[in-house]
Amino acid sequence: MNLVNEWGFVGLFMAIGWIFPTLPLVISWFVRPRKKNDIKVSTYECGVETVGDTWVQFKVQYYIYGLIFLVFDVEMVLLFPWALAYSSLDFFAFGAGLLFIFLLADGLYYAWKTDALVWK
Repeated sequence: MNLVNEWGFVGLFMAIGWIFPTLPLVISWFVRPRKKNDIKVSTYECGVETVGDTWVQFKVQYYIYGLIFLVFDVEMVLLFPWALAYSSLDFFAFGAGLLFIFLLADGLYYAWKTDALVWK
């Protein structure tokens, strides 16, 4: 009987998890305005109308900086718990952490040698 009650809570949370996202969608479908005009059915793009040439070439290097930052940001998130549990780690957990650090250092070395970190 106790197992049924525990699964009942799981079912209740799953039902609530379906109701909360769908309820605003259903309500908005009922209360939306029904009149269509040219502006409402046109494709929306944010910003103002462009003047002049809109084809501007962006440097790919900006995205590479962002990706490198993201990699090392995720590295810090994963290495802080590993460093806090350093004294209680067994050999394999310590080796996995060192392998992770080595792979990230190898990626940094590759980015450095291909001049991906040089601001041009």
